[in-house]
Amino acid sequence: MKFSIDRTKFVNQTTNVQRAISTKTTIPILTGMKLDLTESGLTITGSNSDISITAFISKEDSDNDLNIESTGSIVLPARFFNEIIKKLPGDNFELEVLNNNQTLITSGVSEFTINGLDANNYPHLPEVETDNQLTFPTDLFKEVVNQTVIAVSNQESRPVLTGVNFIINSEGLTLVATDSHRLSQRKINITSDEEYNLIIPGKSLTELVRTISDSVKEIKMSISENQVLYSFDNVMFYSRLLDGRYPETDRLIPEDSNTRLTFDTSSLLASVERASLLSHESRNNVIKLEIKSADKKATLYGNSPEVGTVEEVLDFENLDGEDLDISFNPDYLKDALRSFGSNTMIEMSFTSPLHPFTLRPVDDKENFVQLITPVRTF
Repeated sequence: MKFSIDRTKFVNQTTNVQRAISTKTTIPILTGMKLDLTESGLTITGSNSDISITAFISKEDSDNDLNIESTGSIVLPARFFNEIIKKLPGDNFELEVLNNNQTLITSGVSEFTINGLDANNYPHLPEVETDNQLTFPTDLFKEVVNQTVIAVSNQESRPVLTGVNFIINSEGLTLVATDSHRLSQRKINITSDEEYNLIIPGKSLTELVRTISDSVKEIKMSISENQVLYSFDNVMFYSRLLDGRYPETDRLIPEDSNTRLTFDTSSLLASVERASLLSHESRNNVIKLEIKSADKKATLYGNSPEVGTVEEVLDFENLDGEDLDISFNPDYLKDALRSFGSNTMIEMSFTSPLHPFTLRPVDDKENFVQLITPVRTF
């Protein structure tokens, strides 16, 4: 196996693939990056127990400056290999596999020899049928993932809650995530004749969004029994699916409310960030919202016995309903507010001090909701 290639183009793809490679794995060969060279181009692969990523560099694309002398495969230690390529002096580099999987890398005045592994021992990638695909505009896909993945659980004691539930049918696509303290649900108009109900690990989705460059216009999603495949440009991103049944979350979202407040997200977020400066110093990390309906007044309180207190009268667009005192984790509210984007009008709806409250965009109440469970402070 021997080829030369444009170094920048190569590094762009290995950076994507590196996201799937873990230094902590029980399978030593998975700490490596697989290079598979054919007459049509170079495929680079990285994998761990959750995700696998492949990137293809085509010989046909002249920008890649890929010159192939002989085909073959090799697995190279990912961390060292990637760092070496990034620091090479020339615009191009040459890679040649010698005897016993030793690999020679040359560029300008630099020459490295590193020990590789037999590519035949590298695990096979999952097989996912791509006949029935869903297509997403990239901006929309990134938006809905970022809006829901914030609510996944970090606790492995309930594995299904560490993922985002994708429910796909002829009526559309619904994404739901909850850690039992908060919930995020978003619906979009992407339909499928087939019905799917799958749970994708939140960590996989986070890495996927980081992998998709701004130049990508659309992303395709293919589903198998225990894997999902996302493909875009020359990248293929595989993720395992979580086993189990996701809880029925619709019943958790209140249909009625007794108190409603309408805010601009940027204004409310700034107030919550100020209040949380002190609450973070407290062991409980709780702030309180006090609503006086007759006075048309809403006040936010933060308290830390060690540091002091904060009180801020909120600026809102509209208030109606009953008086209310409710306490909650400010970090949950900040995450929820950021998910709506800046300068969006949202409605906060409350039923009682001990029942979850919701946040919805005023112009799209049916399709997007964030829910937060209050904290009992007495």
